[in-house]
Amino acid sequence: MLDTLIRGGTVVDGTGCEPYTADIGIRDGKIVEVGRLSEAARRTHDADGAHVMPGFIDIHTHYDGQASWDETFTPSIYHGVTTLVMGNCGVGFAPVRPGDHDVLIDLMEGVEEIPGSALSEGIRWNWERFGEYGRALDAQPHALDFMTLVPHDCLRLYVMGERAARGEAANVHDIAAMQVLLRQALLDGAAGLSIGSTEIHRTAKGQMTPGFEVSATELCALASVLHGLPYRVLQCVSDFASSRGAPQDEEQRFDEEYAKLEAMAQQAGRPLSVTWMDRVNAPNQSTWLGDAALKSLAKGIVIRLQASPRGVGVINGLDTTLNVFSAYPSYRAIAHLPPQERARLMRQPGTRERILAEKPVLLSVPGSSVPPLADFVIANFETIAFSLFPLQLDASGNIDYEPDVSQSFGAQAKAGQGNALAWMYDYLASGDGSNLVYFPIHNYLEGSLDRVRETLLHPQVLLGLGDGGAHVGTLCDASTTTTMLGLWGRDRRRGPTLALPQVVEMLSRRNARHMGLSDRGVIAPGMKADINLVDLDRLALPLPEILHDLPGGGTRMVQTSRGYLATLVSGQAVTEHGRITAARPGHWTSPSE
Repeated sequence: MLDTLIRGGTVVDGTGCEPYTADIGIRDGKIVEVGRLSEAARRTHDADGAHVMPGFIDIHTHYDGQASWDETFTPSIYHGVTTLVMGNCGVGFAPVRPGDHDVLIDLMEGVEEIPGSALSEGIRWNWERFGEYGRALDAQPHALDFMTLVPHDCLRLYVMGERAARGEAANVHDIAAMQVLLRQALLDGAAGLSIGSTEIHRTAKGQMTPGFEVSATELCALASVLHGLPYRVLQCVSDFASSRGAPQDEEQRFDEEYAKLEAMAQQAGRPLSVTWMDRVNAPNQSTWLGDAALKSLAKGIVIRLQASPRGVGVINGLDTTLNVFSAYPSYRAIAHLPPQERARLMRQPGTRERILAEKPVLLSVPGSSVPPLADFVIANFETIAFSLFPLQLDASGNIDYEPDVSQSFGAQAKAGQGNALAWMYDYLASGDGSNLVYFPIHNYLEGSLDRVRETLLHPQVLLGLGDGGAHVGTLCDASTTTTMLGLWGRDRRRGPTLALPQVVEMLSRRNARHMGLSDRGVIAPGMKADINLVDLDRLALPLPEILHDLPGGGTRMVQTSRGYLATLVSGQAVTEHGRITAARPGHWTSPSE
């Protein structure tokens, strides 16, 4: 008898081949048969009219702390994810010396905008070395499988202490010690090494991250540890020094920074993935990076490009971290009130006139040379207003992540002969104060996703950058897997889509293969039974909700979904019809190649 039978679905198997109708038989957590099946089963899912596809592999998350208190990896579990990768961008929580817990919390709070109070209260800290971290998490029940990268910043802080925090160069003894730690972590089950080098990543105190600017010697020495070990990967986020030096030297700086990445991948003999997007402050960088990756491939060096299927930006609202009206003194006087009460007071004519007439006060973090995003928006509001959109649902109840510029507050004000700030004020003040504003900073340079489509067709592209578990007060991009499936695989209105089999292959097999997971990502006999049952016609993303459910009552945005009939991990349904079940089949996972 089968444990589970999925009957009569349209199978999109993850290989890129055309869909077909079949039954799927599952036993002992694996797919045992695909075809016309008559064998009895303890549980049957009727998939008639639904699409059946592999579970999605999310290669870019930051659940490193949340995994200590959240069994379900919310919100990724709502979006078809069955295996996720955390420890990206060089930050995480292991290895760690007993006295450095607060140092890593300060680092994660600043870089990934996870409330330090939630991390302090929620993390159990029953580990020191990296292998102990993985085993400690694996001892707890989890719904999804998870992989861990070794964060470069943690290695530096563990070995160098305060010298790393000050950004000092590592000496030969430091590098040798980091190599020993890294090698043992990889042998214990870590999936690879992550590094971060970008000016926007800073600690909560405004300091640069420990791995912000390090020598190519250190990076290559660490990368060389991967050579000869079982399959592991490198991951990097970099701004390629785009804001440093004279503008005319930008391409030279890019070439120099890219050469470091290429040298690391060559030393490791393993793939390296790097963040890829159209950056508003470096509009040429995307083209350079795409071309450079192809040149590396021609030399036998594998550089893969992590891209998002939608604009990369932030959300503004009365109860979000980013709220431009926090710079106005009269708004600050009521900011402590519940959003509904704030909105009611903001609608009063006297309050409205007073706030809009005030001069904003900058919100810069002490000690930081880079002002927060709110200050940048305020200082350049009349221009930026053409990139600020009401975050609203379309006629089908789905968020429109490709709004036309005519919908922006700048365009509305121009057409209505008004002030853009006043238009946004009135929108946020309406109703119960839950309205949200969408600000796609990157990947939306010309007011459409046409350029994003080009990146998704690049031979070296990987789907990533969802940042699940991070930036909890300003964005909600763990849902990008659902955007990929719904927008690009079904119903983009403002331009061509992609073929559904190609979309599913990118969500499943491609990322699985990159991470060395040969046992999943495809629906076929012998593969792990990680499966999504999807009503593609109903697939939709509702508006994010603002919850206060982090440890200590911390605030975060959570976006659910509609249309996922069930998500199975090792044959067990972890969600059914949008509800999380009690099943906890997830485990700490290593590359299986």
